[in-house]
Amino acid sequence: MILKSKTAVVTGSTSGIGLAYARAFAAEGANVLINGFGKPEDIERERAAIERDFGVKAIHSPADMTKPAEIAGMIALAESTFGSVDVLVNNAGIQFVSPIEDFPIEKWDQILAINLTAAFHAIRAAVPGMKQRGWGRIISTASAHSLVASPFKAAYVAAKHGIVGLTKTVALELATHGVTANCISPGYVWTPLVENQIPDTMKARGLTREQVINDVLLDSQPTKQFVTPEEVAAIAVFLCGDAAKQITGANLSVDGGWTAE
Repeated sequence: MILKSKTAVVTGSTSGIGLAYARAFAAEGANVLINGFGKPEDIERERAAIERDFGVKAIHSPADMTKPAEIAGMIALAESTFGSVDVLVNNAGIQFVSPIEDFPIEKWDQILAINLTAAFHAIRAAVPGMKQRGWGRIISTASAHSLVASPFKAAYVAAKHGIVGLTKTVALELATHGVTANCISPGYVWTPLVENQIPDTMKARGLTREQVINDVLLDSQPTKQFVTPEEVAAIAVFLCGDAAKQITGANLSVDGGWTAE
């Protein structure tokens, strides 16, 4: 187990890709801090399942990713509970779709705060301990939209392009300290969030379920298949291993060929 006795912090990890990261790290022996909102009973069920399934310790932080002090407190909580933060995954994110001239200013601010600025605050808090120990892995969930754009997604595309620049800078600063920083850029991932959008899209566009999946959601992915959360998490686990210690400042696409076009 490549992460035995280490600690992983994953933001936005009470469901979806983030939860898959947390479970994958736990399977490799890491204690984990999960973060995010949701029904308390649902969060507790997932937290307890991590401990039960993998024999590690798991805690939850409700830190709000728009509040720098709470982000720093989340890192401090993991350090005080487990002794270190060895793996940091910046995964929390939100989306909003609107023409640029109508894009609500508060939505722009919120998306930039959660999808980009939160990563800065988390990295800033975690790096001193990583440098002191001479080992660390910083991984940020970017997106195919870190490489290409789509209309009506100004804030999201800007934030995801920004997270790549932040990652490259951090990688250079930490290159001689045993700490790597990388992005993973998924295309469309099959999560409850995506699945729950299908009925509304069917109704709005007058399409069948199959048409929504193939002609709307998967139109950009040449494989015509969704990426799974487990596939994304497996890449994160690989980045934590010794075989990946020279991979830093990279942006790894997992998008069914979307950005190859």
